[in-house]
Amino acid sequence: MKKVVTFGEIMGRLAAPANLRLRQTRNLEVTYAGAEASVAASICNFGGEARYVTALPKHALAEATLDAVRSVGVDTQYVLRTDEGRLGLYFLETGANQRPSNVIYDRADSAVAITTPDQYDWTAIFKDAQWLHLSGITPALSKTSAEATLVAAQKAKEAGAMVSIDLNFRGKLWKWDSNKSSKELAQETMRTILPFIDVVIGNEEDCHDVLGIQAGETNVHSGELDIERYPDVARQVVQQFPNVSKVAITLRESLSASHNNWGAMLYDAKLDKPFFAPLDEQGDYKSFQIKNIVDRVGGGDSFAGGLIFALTTPALSEPSIAVKYAVAASCLKHSIKGDFNYSTRAEVEALMGGSASGRVVR
Repeated sequence: MKKVVTFGEIMGRLAAPANLRLRQTRNLEVTYAGAEASVAASICNFGGEARYVTALPKHALAEATLDAVRSVGVDTQYVLRTDEGRLGLYFLETGANQRPSNVIYDRADSAVAITTPDQYDWTAIFKDAQWLHLSGITPALSKTSAEATLVAAQKAKEAGAMVSIDLNFRGKLWKWDSNKSSKELAQETMRTILPFIDVVIGNEEDCHDVLGIQAGETNVHSGELDIERYPDVARQVVQQFPNVSKVAITLRESLSASHNNWGAMLYDAKLDKPFFAPLDEQGDYKSFQIKNIVDRVGGGDSFAGGLIFALTTPALSEPSIAVKYAVAASCLKHSIKGDFNYSTRAEVEALMGGSASGRVVR
């Protein structure tokens, strides 16, 4: 089985316990995660093989981050250990009801942000790879990490691998060129990377912020999505970047911090056809209702991990099945504390089959 490679930053996650606000607590729960590491973890938990590539300083906390991904079977042999740079951090305050969650980043001058692309051994990294997954978070960190993301995509294509990217717009991070706004910098940078991408993943807000494409009358802050317009959004992506073969758009209706409706669309450019999930008995789109969210951070990454695993697994690779698998995987992630999705393939397939009652398995 050839490996799925992911490239990006892994950080320390310092979270306020339960639903406490950061200013209330003096005890923070420490775990380790990042978008691309979370995708690799999902793939391994589903039974696939994944390799994670990043740069980390040489100290015990960095070792702890590697322990986190190694514990689920991720290959970390090509992680660079650097004498300069630091471990990035983010602080999480989990929202509830009408109070949203909040993230504070502390990632300036991290090892990934200052490591130039020529320091990675791309030939060895991709020697047995079938897929590379990237995100729009890594190029947001610095000009250097943006260059490394572009080179990674180019080298993966040269090696014959498929390449996916989650647009993942993070307005708080795109600050490395003071002459441009966050959206301007994101759009300019991502448009240099997208010509090397096969599969684009994003949500309705990402498509607007990164590509300037609006989904009809959708208002993400009101929780109302114009579902019928999403195939047109995907077609516009493919029109701008004809190299893209598939576009996946997650459909999150945020009714509150604790209650989201969840689903997705996968558009296949070759077939010129969208596939939605989940569906009701009549075959119409009907989202999962997630009414008691445990932890939504990493929800999008679990969708990406599920989608990549499905598309690289023959029994799941048909578009209608792949998007169904990815949505079910991500739905389950909302019940799991931390960034990683510890759901198994069997659990995902059980939800795909309609087992959604949450009854005790004895």
